[in-house]
Amino acid sequence: MAETRYAIGVDFGTNSVRALIVDVETGEEVATAVHDYTRGEHGVISDPDNPHVARQDPADYHEGLEASISGALSMARSRQGFAPQRVVGIGVDTTGSTPIPVNAAGVPLCMTPAFAGNLNAMAWLWKDHSGMDEAERITRIASDLRPNYLQRCGGTYSSEWFFSKIWHCLNTDPAVFDAAHSWVEFCDYIPALLVGNTDPIRMKRSVCAAGHKAMYAADWGGLPDAEFLSALDPRIGALRPRLYDHADSSDVRAGGLCPEWAERLGLPSGIAVAVGAFDAHLGGVGAGVKLGTLVKIIGTSTCDITIASRDSDAANIPGVCGVVDGSVVPGYWGIEAGQSAVGDIFNWFVTEVCEAGPDMHDTLTRRAADLRPGQSGLLALDWNNGNRTILVDARLTGLLLGQTLHTTRAEIYRTLIEATAFGAHTILNRLREYGVPIEQTIACGGIAEKNALLMQIYADVDGQPISVADSSQTCALGAAIFGAVAAGAHPNTESAQKSMAAGVSATYRPDPDRHKTYRELHGLYMRLHDCFGIAGHADALGDVMKSLLQIKQRVEG
Repeated sequence: MAETRYAIGVDFGTNSVRALIVDVETGEEVATAVHDYTRGEHGVISDPDNPHVARQDPADYHEGLEASISGALSMARSRQGFAPQRVVGIGVDTTGSTPIPVNAAGVPLCMTPAFAGNLNAMAWLWKDHSGMDEAERITRIASDLRPNYLQRCGGTYSSEWFFSKIWHCLNTDPAVFDAAHSWVEFCDYIPALLVGNTDPIRMKRSVCAAGHKAMYAADWGGLPDAEFLSALDPRIGALRPRLYDHADSSDVRAGGLCPEWAERLGLPSGIAVAVGAFDAHLGGVGAGVKLGTLVKIIGTSTCDITIASRDSDAANIPGVCGVVDGSVVPGYWGIEAGQSAVGDIFNWFVTEVCEAGPDMHDTLTRRAADLRPGQSGLLALDWNNGNRTILVDARLTGLLLGQTLHTTRAEIYRTLIEATAFGAHTILNRLREYGVPIEQTIACGGIAEKNALLMQIYADVDGQPISVADSSQTCALGAAIFGAVAAGAHPNTESAQKSMAAGVSATYRPDPDRHKTYRELHGLYMRLHDCFGIAGHADALGDVMKSLLQIKQRVEG
């Protein structure tokens, strides 16, 4: 009988890194270990003078990579028949866009003496919005010069993305920009580290990161051309040859595990390391994404992942975060959308407004469950951290409408949940409008697993069932799936998914009466959505939110 083979998926999140060991034939999750980042606040390094700054120290990545894999291997050794020599491949997912300025050897600048402790020389975390001005300028310049560059990223370039952050670095800290030989996405850096090839010119680059965040497409020769980048700033145009010309999907082997990391981890040298990708996209693979299925990763924010056939109109969907060939499942368009804040909104209300601890979530959820849709008379917009999809506007803010002297905390809490459900439904409607069928939604993440009220509200709002994946580690599982494919343990991604992807643990079905009420409420939500969110709308009110932000910044500064 053939020996059991295993793959390791390494999932780098915002606050920690997790390693998962999976049986490549059955998908059984054999062992897992988590390492929390130690620098900053739960791994996030901020700037007290700029609330939009969010950085990370790559030293946390190095420590977490070794600690998480070593911890998972230690746990797996207690399993009869397991041996590290049976691990055939490693896959990696990370947050993104999280670009890192590096020197010619691929060393992050903050890990060199000249830039130690410099925030701008660190990894620019996905939720860093300090480049809002640059993002808006990129959108304007691309609209004039290269409108096709915006076609695959929903029509608007985001402050969360690659070139916004690079340009903002140039504008605020030219010494770091000038010292950077290149910029490397987090999801490219980790596989490069594992295979011992951190040369930014020679390392394998992820099409997931390149296509969704850096306007890469094979149609126009890869990354934006030097002429366009020079229109942003000639120094960015000069950077273009030091970036990359080609990017790969995650079924491609980035290389073999180098001797140094093999020794550090206790794994065989030379085993396959897959090209990296973003956490949500591999979470979609781990949860079983396929044609007609959307995977919703619900956490502090959400990311929606689905795929479409190459002969569909999916490439032309406005307002999504990207439509990229091969970014999720090779051979299909990978579609990303999402909401900038979901769990963060609930945490804000409990922590900042109620001034309570985590137990308050359970209390408010129980009380909110006793309320009927529409009973509170409240309606909210879920833009407390801007709008990622479909308006793509980081300068939008939250709104709560309808409160009276009798409004309760539980009513507000339920209304905030409903607002995120309306935002999610708006995204699904946009996909359906452009011919992408969504017949099944699978949710994953801690909120999906723990909050039955939220899941039921999401089903009632959309009018279709929503299921919960039976793995709490779908991102790491998706990474392990690609580790197995890169190793040749499966011939392709679909085959690996059939053996290894998660099943479903629960399904929430819509209540017809509640859905009827929510359809009416969603219509009101869309009136607010369009009035506050769409410039030039007949009843446009978006300038109110932005004027409030300008006044706030003026008073503070």
